[in-house]
Amino acid sequence: MRGSDRTSGSLFSYVDIEERIPAKHPLRAIRAIVNDALAALDAEFEALYEGTGRQSIAPERLLRASLLQAFYSVRSERHLMEQIDYNLLFRWFVGLGIDDAVWDHSTFSKNRDRLLNADVAAKFLEAVLSHAKVKRFLSDDHFSVDGTLVEAWASLKSVRAKDGSDEPPSPGRNGERQFHGEKRNNETHASTTDPDAKLYRKSSHAAGKLCFIGHALAENRHGLIVQADATTATGKAEREAALDMIERHAPGTTRRLTLGADKGYDTKNFVGELRRMCVTPHVAAKIRHSAIDGRTTRHASYAASQRKRKLVEEAFGWAKTIAGMAKVKVRGLPRVRARFTLAMAAYNLIRMPRLLAAAA
Repeated sequence: MRGSDRTSGSLFSYVDIEERIPAKHPLRAIRAIVNDALAALDAEFEALYEGTGRQSIAPERLLRASLLQAFYSVRSERHLMEQIDYNLLFRWFVGLGIDDAVWDHSTFSKNRDRLLNADVAAKFLEAVLSHAKVKRFLSDDHFSVDGTLVEAWASLKSVRAKDGSDEPPSPGRNGERQFHGEKRNNETHASTTDPDAKLYRKSSHAAGKLCFIGHALAENRHGLIVQADATTATGKAEREAALDMIERHAPGTTRRLTLGADKGYDTKNFVGELRRMCVTPHVAAKIRHSAIDGRTTRHASYAASQRKRKLVEEAFGWAKTIAGMAKVKVRGLPRVRARFTLAMAAYNLIRMPRLLAAAA
């Protein structure tokens, strides 16, 4: 018998939103970890808000919504609010009921900036890593580090001479620009849209772009990210960030650690500083003038680190293709740093359902 296509027009629904989500949906395992991590940050959230005044959006809901934006490649806050409005899965994950009103996108962005400016993303990453279900997958001794270019949310047309010698033809007009033959560098030029973004190119054959550099420290057992940062784009930024991240992760360690990295990290100063920090530098050796010698390369662990160090690239690939980090849609280094760190936390979380299932 043919089914009816007539709309029922029911006024009420008696099905709980919890029952709408499949029991084996991967977001269930992720949400449990996220809720525990957010509960651990309750004191941090309490310090960010005044005790009086109108209630703002709960920080827990802001972070859950931001994670959804990374998980599902939602391109903007406006689109995210639209998705939360009609998508029951999104409502359930964020913590909204079916009848709860969804926020205006501008209100959501303004409230989330408060969290980003307070370094909550780094604390959230730490809370996720401290969770019992996540911590057991982490290596305590073997790590890899790398950096990736993050294109800034600013046009090359915004790069102007600092002395004002190439101002646009009329106020407020974004005039035509011809860059061929024009010498521009970060000492003489800066972006008027995002001064923190720097002209940078990865190689002599690549075109220069306005960029930041995202950095990640990964453990070598499963390639989960244990530290993340973003800096302005300079030739020394990756090595400086690597030393800072290993120091933050294991301050003053006396236990021998290993750190894998590519040839860009093979410098005398970087290798020497790692050894001073009780970290064995498993850095890919350059053909000429390498700071790595037989003391390091003769051990089997060096070859193992060279294989494992490429795991960090998977986090960068996911963040750029899925989480929107190929060209970050915020301006200013603090916001870029927070977005990149949150993307690395999202990468760890998206890995959890399969890791937990494999370990069961």
